[in-house]
Amino acid sequence: MAEVFVSYARPDEPHAIRVVEALRARGYGVWRDDELPAHGTYADVIEERLKSAKAVVVLWSADASKSQWVRAEADAARNAGTLIQATVDGTLPPMPFNQIQCAELRDWTGEDEPGWRKLAESVAILAGTGSASEGAAARTDKRARKRSICVLPFANMSGDAEQEYFSDGISEDITTDLSQVSALSVIARNTAFMFKGQAVDVCEVARKLGVSHVLEGSVRKAGTRVRITAQLIDGATGDHVWAERYDRDLDDIFAIQDEISKAIVAALKLKLLPDEKKAIEQRGTTSAEAYNLYLMARQYWVNGNPGDIRREQRVMRICSRAVEIDPYYAQAWALLASAQSNLRYGFGSEVDDGVAAAHCALAIDPGIAEAHCPMARRLEEKGRHAEAAVHIETALRLDPDSWEVNKEAARLHIYAGRVADATKHFERAVAAMESDVHAWGMLVTCYHALGDAPGLKRAAEMSITQAEKVLAQDPSNGAAMGVGAGGFAALGQPERAREWMDRAMLIDPDNLNMRYNFACVLAAHLGDREGALRLLERILAAANGIAVRAAQNDPDLVSVRDDLRFEKALAAAKERLRIERAGNCRFAMSAT
Repeated sequence: MAEVFVSYARPDEPHAIRVVEALRARGYGVWRDDELPAHGTYADVIEERLKSAKAVVVLWSADASKSQWVRAEADAARNAGTLIQATVDGTLPPMPFNQIQCAELRDWTGEDEPGWRKLAESVAILAGTGSASEGAAARTDKRARKRSICVLPFANMSGDAEQEYFSDGISEDITTDLSQVSALSVIARNTAFMFKGQAVDVCEVARKLGVSHVLEGSVRKAGTRVRITAQLIDGATGDHVWAERYDRDLDDIFAIQDEISKAIVAALKLKLLPDEKKAIEQRGTTSAEAYNLYLMARQYWVNGNPGDIRREQRVMRICSRAVEIDPYYAQAWALLASAQSNLRYGFGSEVDDGVAAAHCALAIDPGIAEAHCPMARRLEEKGRHAEAAVHIETALRLDPDSWEVNKEAARLHIYAGRVADATKHFERAVAAMESDVHAWGMLVTCYHALGDAPGLKRAAEMSITQAEKVLAQDPSNGAAMGVGAGGFAALGQPERAREWMDRAMLIDPDNLNMRYNFACVLAAHLGDREGALRLLERILAAANGIAVRAAQNDPDLVSVRDDLRFEKALAAAKERLRIERAGNCRFAMSAT
């Protein structure tokens, strides 16, 4: 029986043949669907081969992402813990597979390339090394195991849910530090955070993610003291490789993080290069107080209610204090810029539009991708769409996986009516920040407009899941209720959708963005055209720029767009806010 199953879309057969031949040359038994026997049904044979395979290599492409067969095979492999992914044309795996590492085989020319080595090492871990010698297999497995790690979210032991931002920030920073080590493969933050709050079997986590080691720990913060425990565990045996407890003043937080990262490198017997050591020690600020404030502000920014002006006001206040403490804290300046930009252009507040703060961030650190977003926003507001696009392109080059940058890129695309391009960026946003309820809601809109039924179902389910998590922490979050209602409506559960909408209207009646989302739900999923129009007339008469710009090309409003009542309400809102029609602009930004 074959050890390796190769899944691919028919147009990618030349790529599949090359992969199959390369794996067979290494001694593996490989199966692909050109070997279907004359007896038995197609589905039965595929299922049998999938179940028996030790490793399933899925070759993603634009065609494969649309293939129901490839998605189904990838899902079966993911559930079985045998999934290995590669992209043959640069297309990212669709959800939820975009949360799992993917090798790059675009322009693949030989076995010395990093993408192929990554795929081959993964196959070696899951399926052995075919007919190669046992000694070679042991060396390959040992090398792969030594160089891969998952940093699980550190548990908040402070006895205060409000301190969650601090333990999450520590986990993210250690992940970032370890990612600087070229000899170590580190699981992405978003994938690791899937296990947050769960009682996990470390060996099972290691098996599912294909890593050799797992780092877990806890954080207890009280006043000016902090206690951090950390333990590095061998994913194959469950044995402790290294463990330590740190009881320090909060001012020592950076030293603790450095010590943990360097201890892990030492425990794994890896060499830390001078540039890597310098990168690990670079914190952005030397002030523990400013750092604590930044983590707090970012938590509000990520998990707050985007329809509530108090989120932006709170973030602006906290970041203003952080940069007052440390005027050279680039990340805090960039977050301050984003909050100011939203306050000015989203809520019409008389504050600076964030461009000055963005310039401060870039003057300190030219690599801060997010600082380009407020600049793009100002240019867009002035109708200079091509120049705005240049800033977003620059930001994406600096950090193609940035949550904030992909959200901004998606927003510009959706305003211009380019749903497919917006979808790619919303997918990257949730890959970077799975808890982003708004992005999941927007993916429901995008997949519905594109006619992608599997994508719509997954996005709707995730919308509900993430909305429920947010509401468990903040029952008054109207944005989460709106997204959850849309998820239920998209899944064909109108009673649940209306139940959530009614509850939200009672709890957060002044949230115009939430009401706008409800109008979209009525129009796109519940077939209530009249109800949607009544809501939109009232909303557009008082809405901020976010809702009015969205309404111009919103795919959810197709059923009401030609109605005279909608046209009048939208025209009046645009006149009130002096907004040009985004659909008529020559906005052009390449898909990434």
